[in-house]
Amino acid sequence: MRKISIFLLIAFAAILPNAIIAEDYVDAINNASIAKQGQRVIYEMNVGSFTNEGTFLSAAEHLAELKTLGVDIVWLMPIYPRGGGINSPYAAKNFRQVNPSYGTIADLKTFVEKAHLLKMLVWLDWVPNHTATDADWVTEHPEYYTHVGTELKHPNNYNDVYELNYQSQELKTAMNDCLKFWIDQADIDGYRCDYVSSTTIPSSYWQSTIPLIKGYKAGKTIEFLAESDLTWDNYLANSNVGFDYDYAWQFQSRLASFGTGTSSNTVKTACTTMLTESAKYSFGRMLYITNHDQNWNESKQTLTQKYGDNRYALTVLAHTLWGMPLIYNGQEYGGNQALNYFQDTKISRTSADKKMLNTLRTLNALKHDVVTLSDKSTHTWKTVTNSSSVLAFTRGDGNGQVLVVLNFGSSSVSATITALSSGEWSLWLDSKTIGQGTSRKSVSLSATHTFELEAKGYQVYVKGNYSEEDLPPVETYVPKLESEDEISLFFETPTEGTYNIWCWSGSKGGDAWSQNGSWPGDGMTLMGQTATGSYVYKYVVTKTTEEPASFIITRYEGNTEKARLYDGANFVNHGYYVEGQTTPTQIITALSGIEDVYYTDTDKEQPIYTITGQRVSRISSPGIYIQGGKKILVP
Repeated sequence: MRKISIFLLIAFAAILPNAIIAEDYVDAINNASIAKQGQRVIYEMNVGSFTNEGTFLSAAEHLAELKTLGVDIVWLMPIYPRGGGINSPYAAKNFRQVNPSYGTIADLKTFVEKAHLLKMLVWLDWVPNHTATDADWVTEHPEYYTHVGTELKHPNNYNDVYELNYQSQELKTAMNDCLKFWIDQADIDGYRCDYVSSTTIPSSYWQSTIPLIKGYKAGKTIEFLAESDLTWDNYLANSNVGFDYDYAWQFQSRLASFGTGTSSNTVKTACTTMLTESAKYSFGRMLYITNHDQNWNESKQTLTQKYGDNRYALTVLAHTLWGMPLIYNGQEYGGNQALNYFQDTKISRTSADKKMLNTLRTLNALKHDVVTLSDKSTHTWKTVTNSSSVLAFTRGDGNGQVLVVLNFGSSSVSATITALSSGEWSLWLDSKTIGQGTSRKSVSLSATHTFELEAKGYQVYVKGNYSEEDLPPVETYVPKLESEDEISLFFETPTEGTYNIWCWSGSKGGDAWSQNGSWPGDGMTLMGQTATGSYVYKYVVTKTTEEPASFIITRYEGNTEKARLYDGANFVNHGYYVEGQTTPTQIITALSGIEDVYYTDTDKEQPIYTITGQRVSRISSPGIYIQGGKKILVP
């Protein structure tokens, strides 16, 4: 009986959250990390979007997941009460209060305490340039603001905010007191400072304020991140005022311009420029491919829309090239939502892009475990002799040296790289297998070596001997409904890619059923693979009053339509369509979650878990669960 119990518990573990499942080697590294300077990963969180509840306390319940992901610093987007009329988090009504929909200051303190227990840090978003037009200070301290005649000034044509006046010593004192307030009240660890490029905040303010706040509490380390590219000529005045990090903003802009391109030289030029500028300064740099501005303010573009299938290789680049990497709110689930942070659009957790998730987990483990990936370690370009789409570089020297090979081309390549350190290496990250799970493989590389890379593929090696770690077994996806009431469609294809669906109804004047309301419709969600290796995508219709009549499915690379696989096919609710067949091969009826529960008489004193969708809760008795037709015994 005990042997059966252990076997079935392993099967059950596949559907439990990370905190319950046995660690793989990547999880073990990330869970043991201690936010070591130079080997840290930062996560930008919008509290209102991060969970369905949108509160500090609900977000705190997910901190262990972020720890396993490999996050060291949680940067909270503005937590203050919102004003100004358009609900921007950057239009604060009071810098000493929290948004009541997020909870209380005590709840924030609980969030920070839980983060600290996990050896994580918490930075607040600080908005020094302005307040909401209906902020408390507008009536209580109008002298804190810039006036144009008798009117308060709207900075940069932002009509929901008024500009603060840094010619006023009283204003500077008040702002510094607010910075101290959050250290006292919630024990926070740093500030991301918004709009540092403002011409109305003198560099002398930062020169006095940063050391004041850093020295405010004995034994407490406070850090400052500037929302500015301080290496850019326009902003050099703030390059030596005490900021610990800035944004590598121009670098991200160049990557966005590259987008779905294929030339490695274009990326190399952007990298070389960034590295050259970075070497001139003592502060650290935050590298990223998206954040709240790029995701929402720049044409509401998801990672797929901005970069196509380059999004994976560029994620590897931003994590391994230099500096401290940033993960944006929900990027670990694929980054394929345009999150309206004015309305706190919720992150969809229904199914993750496992390739992106496992790539990020592994990159973060590398950052934590391999010292040569620390923020400013040595970088060397490697010569690729026979491919214009492949970029290669190493970080550091000797054992622990890291080799990164990236293919931006749209076809597989055999790329020969010269001047390598020959000998034993360990392959930690391989785009061909990372969607299945993490692994580690010992390989021998010669000084001149030929690497086989798939289209848009990537590999990361570490010099030296490391234990080998096998891939987990392939988990076959079985199509399920999350609810009997959902209106949905399944699509099976032999090719992994970006698929968009456009649905419409004939009975309501051709109304579009797609959420974003415009062509090319909505992205389909990759659910998993079949036993034969095909990929299964799913789309759940957002309108529930009526089923669509017709649909189009299109494969995209970035913003370019590559193939229209269905054009005006009949929509069948819960239909399972296989590419090449215009009618569904089956209608899905099975529901996700527990279908029945039977109790046994084993280990009654031990708690067990129930499953509803993706949520897990403890119950008081052990038992056998029936899920997907399989009995799963929980001791």
